[in-house]
Amino acid sequence: MPRMAWYMALLLAAALSALSGCNQQEERPAPAPAAPKAVSAETKKPRVIVPEAVRGKWKAVRIAVLDKQGNNEDVYTVEIGSAFQVGESKLSVRVENFLPAFIMDGTTMTSASNETRNPAAQIAISIDGEEVFTGWLFSLYPGTHAFQHPRYSFSLVDFIASS
Repeated sequence: MPRMAWYMALLLAAALSALSGCNQQEERPAPAPAAPKAVSAETKKPRVIVPEAVRGKWKAVRIAVLDKQGNNEDVYTVEIGSAFQVGESKLSVRVENFLPAFIMDGTTMTSASNETRNPAAQIAISIDGEEVFTGWLFSLYPGTHAFQHPRYSFSLVDFIASS
């Protein structure tokens, strides 16, 4: 009988050892975090591509400036690449580009054709020579630009083809 007790004890010890081994989780090192993908400023920066079919075909745009305080509107004719001063204010508006059929693909803005399907002018607004806004004015969607000014609002009202 002592021999039988010894086998039972041995069997019990083996069973307990096996059970305790199943409850323990093997420690594995945590996976190293993935290295961040390099994103250059050029990747994020919006690009404007004026297609050959459009380049040189448009001379100027007309931008309406509404003075909300005086409740009057002035329309400025501005050549593409030029700027104008808004009345007696410290604001100036520069017309960077004109796209007659504005489309956007990711961070690239271009024109689908030279037909005026979605006319847009890229502008830069400065106050006292410091640029405070760059964006787009859309003739079909006059309220779709992010520049908010307490006194003035801007809209693209016309565009002039080159002769």
